Amino acid sequence: MAYKEIFWMACDSTEQLRAEYGPFHTRPEAEVEARKLGFGYLLRYEHILGVNEEIEEVRCIFIELPGTVSEAAESTSVTLHTRCATCGESAAHETGWQAEVWADIHEFEHSRHRVRLFEHARGKGLKEIGDWRG
Repeated sequence: MAYKEIFWMACDSTEQLRAEYGPFHTRPEAEVEARKLGFGYLLRYEHILGVNEEIEEVRCIFIELPGTVSEAAESTSVTLHTRCATCGESAAHETGWQAEVWADIHEFEHSRHRVRLFEHARGKGLKEIGDWRG
């Protein structure tokens, strides 16, 4: 006989490249964390387990939290993220000049390293900014 296992995640968008936080056992737990993080969606995972508790089927259901998605769309805050393509070290920045200073210092201290810049907007995920240093 099949058994259904359910768990909840808080997530920032319905896109494939989304931020997820969790898992949680109940919807209220996930909803509290989603609101704390400013996420506008819950993701309900359903695992259908068969014999020997092997996963036979996975279902994903997105649930939009009332009032959060429209607010996030109105006030889209953008955060800049730098990440070294060589060693993986990363940092978050509020302004472009902070990202450039971090990149300059990192590349000076580590010769032959290359820093990439990403823009993160809630509900839209990460987007790489190519050729950002000219």
